[in-house]
Amino acid sequence: MTTWVFRLARWSAIVGGVVLCAITLMSVTSITGRALSGVGLGPVPGDFELVEVGTGVAVFLFLPWTYLRGGHATVDLLYNHLPAFLQKTVSMVCDVLMLVLWLALTWKLWDGMLEKREYLETTFILQMPVWWAYAACFVGAVIGCLAYLTKTLINLGLARYPEGWPVESAGVH
Repeated sequence: MTTWVFRLARWSAIVGGVVLCAITLMSVTSITGRALSGVGLGPVPGDFELVEVGTGVAVFLFLPWTYLRGGHATVDLLYNHLPAFLQKTVSMVCDVLMLVLWLALTWKLWDGMLEKREYLETTFILQMPVWWAYAACFVGAVIGCLAYLTKTLINLGLARYPEGWPVESAGVH
């Protein structure tokens, strides 16, 4: 199961990268269009809305892989001076708290998505249904829950890293 979650998180990050590249290209196109408005070009309609939605989606798709790779920022000022058992305890408590936070976040994304869909809320310029953005972020949040659960199970000794996974790049401080 861990191999599947790690692969899913990796592909999620790749899709997030594609979304971020698309936002970048669209922004360059829109800025160029604004700069050349004197010759009949113009900005991409709804560019701010697209950047807003795309950035949120990309972040949710990046976070699970970032977590599994140990890429989140840590403050090691005191941590490195703790005994090994306390370091493991601190990591475990943080992982469990983050899992609880992600579960709550995912639940509220689901609630928000249903509410936006029920009231047919749309963006101002493109009239794009807002619940689409919530749905895309929800996918990333579910993958994040799976990533946090998997890492917590690994830290508890109930699961193992995928075969060939370099443990030193898996979030060891």
